[in-house]
Amino acid sequence: MTALWIFLGAIALLLFIAAALYNGLVRLRQQANNAWSQIDVQLRRRYDLIPNLVETVKGYMQYEQETLEKVMLARQHAIDAQGVQQQAEAENALTRAIGGIYAVAENYPDLKASENMARLQEELSGTENKISYARQFYNDSVMDLNTKIEQFPSNIIAGMFSFRRKDLFEIETPEAREPVQVKFT
Repeated sequence: MTALWIFLGAIALLLFIAAALYNGLVRLRQQANNAWSQIDVQLRRRYDLIPNLVETVKGYMQYEQETLEKVMLARQHAIDAQGVQQQAEAENALTRAIGGIYAVAENYPDLKASENMARLQEELSGTENKISYARQFYNDSVMDLNTKIEQFPSNIIAGMFSFRRKDLFEIETPEAREPVQVKFT
């Protein structure tokens, strides 16, 4: 009879451990999903600010339409991006395009002095900081999830319930890691 109680106790302990591991994996997966949603919220804010920036600049930059078109095209590519890696690459291209506007704006003293331009630059800068924080939080959350998926014994539970690794939000191409080149002509 004692052996039966020991056996039932061991089974109960294993079930408790399995449930705790499963719940930990679910919590980490939800945290990573929430972190991705926070990136999405900040990116949406950025996408909403860009048309205002372009409209503000358009009146001053009569001869710089190509720069403005590049920004709007990069914005659309970023909106349409699917998946973490494609989103990261599209966001990098958009950041470079916005940098192009700022570089060209240096040639227009009236634009640099514009209150609207200063306010938009400040809002975009604040949004960029929030995006950076959201990306870092996402990557930290994904790292925790991926680590738990690979660690023993949670890797057994992860395999049984089809938990999958998530991609980090990073830039893979060497060109994208290069600093933005600003040239005044």
